[in-house]
Amino acid sequence: MKKIIDTLKNIWSIDELKNRIIFTLTLLLVYRVGCHVVLPGINPNDISTSTSQNGLLGLFNMFAGGAFNNASIFALGIMPYISASIAMQLAQIAIPQLQKMSKEESGRKKINLITRYVTVAVTLFQSIGYITYLRSQNGSAIINDNMLWVISTVVVLTTGTLFVMWLGEKITDKGIGNGTSLIITAGIIARLPHSFMQELQSQTQGAGGGGLLIFLIEIAFMVVIIMAIIMLVQGTRRIPLNYARRIVGATSVKDVSGSRDFIPIKVNSAGVMPIIFAQAMLFIPSTVVGFSNSDTAQGIVKHLSDPGSMWYNIIYAILVIAFTYLYTALIFNPNQMADDLKRNNGFIPGIKPGTDTANYIGAIMDRITLPGAIFLALIGILPGLAQQMKMTSGWASFYGGTSMLIMVGVVLDTLQQIESQLLMRHYDGLMKTGRITGRQPVQA
Repeated sequence: MKKIIDTLKNIWSIDELKNRIIFTLTLLLVYRVGCHVVLPGINPNDISTSTSQNGLLGLFNMFAGGAFNNASIFALGIMPYISASIAMQLAQIAIPQLQKMSKEESGRKKINLITRYVTVAVTLFQSIGYITYLRSQNGSAIINDNMLWVISTVVVLTTGTLFVMWLGEKITDKGIGNGTSLIITAGIIARLPHSFMQELQSQTQGAGGGGLLIFLIEIAFMVVIIMAIIMLVQGTRRIPLNYARRIVGATSVKDVSGSRDFIPIKVNSAGVMPIIFAQAMLFIPSTVVGFSNSDTAQGIVKHLSDPGSMWYNIIYAILVIAFTYLYTALIFNPNQMADDLKRNNGFIPGIKPGTDTANYIGAIMDRITLPGAIFLALIGILPGLAQQMKMTSGWASFYGGTSMLIMVGVVLDTLQQIESQLLMRHYDGLMKTGRITGRQPVQA
């Protein structure tokens, strides 16, 4: 306990770090307040908040921090920006010109500008879809449903998304951690107290005197799951790396001995993206079958939309494993890594530079991706299994899945930055070992 108090004192004694933390918390508070500001022309007393926690809209509501259900000015949240960023990441892989631009500072600025323009286009499209959703779910809440209200709502939703995007960029520049990820995490954590109390009330009222014990067991299992996710996020395979001897110096010749280093290969390089893609794929059949009256199709969709169904979990796990390999192949380029090593006189002991090095790194990546993908699939299906254990849907969503993966990854990344600030100023770190490994910055 004394160690924690001393660490907090050290953090507060560094003006720059203190100001960054206060700045981050202030902007997150602004975002959370905005999530409860209802759109103009909407009666907040008539808003329905019955969005399913397991469907596509439930996923949107999670990323928006509950603003989607609240018909807030931030209803679309940061999702349009995330969609635009993922599209630009894939475009950089497919279009050589964009890939070349991403290697230069001026090119990266142009790509960021293009991403903002794409965000505006995506937001305009999604805002029209959100208005359609409001009419179907909260028609009575709309005071005056006319063209003027539609135009004003589209403008407000677009402005709200751009403002949230600006908040994220400011947090990244002047705060602590990745702003976009922190905004999503703030929305996830905001749901935790309500889910906690809901589950506690459900267990104590439904199981008699043993309900509290069951609830404590659930918390213990959640701690174990968090520890397992930390292992998944931090797990790496280190490939030994040597650098050749170099002769440096302009006026005098000096022999610099070769140095040894490692290439850290993440067990889960894809992050949370495979789970998001797998969930999106499972939402497609229900959307398509919505236009059909076939009983057989309706039965299939019923199994694919039920997290407790055996077929749902099997297909979901297979999709997660497949998308893990696919997304890892898109973001991980062993050929480029081998070229960079060769250019910097680096080599893997016993492996020839060039093609052999690329094949070696690629083979190791394929081997460690399989256990990482299987572990990620297990984490993905845990919320569905938790619901089968009679847990409430809100509490079950924290038993792994997208919510817990994002939350653990962002917390580790933020702690790593605070740790770096402390060690840079010769203070003790947050941990006795002085090492906190954050996740790779994958845009989610």
